[in-house]
Amino acid sequence: MNTSAPQPTRSTALNRSSLSQQAVEELRRRIAGNDLAPGQRLDEAALAGDLGISRTPLREALKVLSAEGLVEIRPRRGCYVAEIVPADLEEIFPIMALLEGEVAREAALRVSAADLKRLDQLHASLERHAADGDVDRYYEVNYVFHDALQGIAGNRWLQHVIGDLRKLLKLSRHRSLRLEGRLEESLGEHRALMQALHQRDGDGAERIMKGHLLAQLAALQRLMRGLSA
Repeated sequence: MNTSAPQPTRSTALNRSSLSQQAVEELRRRIAGNDLAPGQRLDEAALAGDLGISRTPLREALKVLSAEGLVEIRPRRGCYVAEIVPADLEEIFPIMALLEGEVAREAALRVSAADLKRLDQLHASLERHAADGDVDRYYEVNYVFHDALQGIAGNRWLQHVIGDLRKLLKLSRHRSLRLEGRLEESLGEHRALMQALHQRDGDGAERIMKGHLLAQLAALQRLMRGLSA
């Protein structure tokens, strides 16, 4: 007589996978929005109840987030939202500068008239939000702008690696754009980038994008020094 436990059907496995993916997306949103704060210990039972799922798909979701660096699973101690410290930023931003610099170079060489029209529209939104001093909206549109550049570059491996690093950078509660004068500096860097893109200047676009990312790091460092003073 076979007493082994019944194996889950394909349908059950797919349903569980769907629940796990939904949990990943919701937890990513909460971490990015600081609803789950850096360093916070995650109560699995309470979180599963809040999400309306069992602990099995929740644990699968936490494993995915752990692989992305968004949470830290500590044996016998539980699961915690990851924290980004200044040393992390100093290591991540130079890598991002290289990767996004390559994106800008490839995009400048591939960009079409339709692409430029879309980028011009996004840049016009950045101009408006900067004029209004609306840092939150500027940040949102800037995120879309960088996504659009990655799409134009068409390098899926760059997109994948940059996507993971951008998720990590969202853990930082410090926003460089809130530093006095940084919003105007960022807009100036975007203007220069748009000029390089219109000229199909790959080397220029790469150089400007690298400078743009490293300027963000410098602003964050100044901001964090001010907070710790």
